[in-house]
Amino acid sequence: MTGSDAPPSFRLAYVPGVTPTKWVRIWHERLPGVPLVLSGVSAAEAPEVVRGRGADAGLVRLPMDRSGLSAIPLYTETTVVVVPKDHLVAAVEEVSAAELADEVVLHPLDDTLEWERPPGLPAVERPATTADAVELVAAGVGLLVVPQSLARLYHRRDLTYRPVTDAPESRVALSWREDETTDLVEQFIGIVRGRTVNSTRGRPAPVPEDKSKPTAKAKAKSKTTAKSAARKPAAGKGARSGSGGAKRGKPRRRS
Repeated sequence: MTGSDAPPSFRLAYVPGVTPTKWVRIWHERLPGVPLVLSGVSAAEAPEVVRGRGADAGLVRLPMDRSGLSAIPLYTETTVVVVPKDHLVAAVEEVSAAELADEVVLHPLDDTLEWERPPGLPAVERPATTADAVELVAAGVGLLVVPQSLARLYHRRDLTYRPVTDAPESRVALSWREDETTDLVEQFIGIVRGRTVNSTRGRPAPVPEDKSKPTAKAKAKSKTTAKSAARKPAAGKGARSGSGGAKRGKPRRRS
């Protein structure tokens, strides 16, 4: 099928470390007739992919160049330092950036953290990618500070990681072109925000009640009152017997 005969689809770009599996599953449950096409992109190129219509929306990392784009922050990640398992840092639960001052800390070119000044001592060269930096950590060249999801993505059995308490944090957001908030974009926004299928967003508003007309409850009450009135005897026609009847006077004595 080509052109107008092709079914609509939704193209979603996502950056390393982001796992859209749950949202994709919900999409297929709610919109089985609309294919969701995934494409992995680097954090640096993600904004331009969305801006250039290479995707309808993207799961990106903030901060980024947001010109022409809308973005909804979804969650904030813990920042960690990746170290060899036999490193001193592995013996503690967490560290501060100042405690890494005497360590060589690798700063890859695709770093997603916004540092005023990266911690530690700089390496001779900056690795091209985070994946390359992880390999250098394993080789004992230095340490690496990254969002936790990236530490998990590039996990090695000989490495571990610990939270850095005062490091910049990476926020994951859903982004799309601000002038193209389509129905499918709205559908995906609802999914990532946790709206249920019965959410009031997108459903017709309830028809306001016309208070000038009697309600069903009022009608039923009116019928009950009418039946009760019909069964009640008219005044002066009550039964004479029983405790509720009229009293008879004594017979007059004849002279």
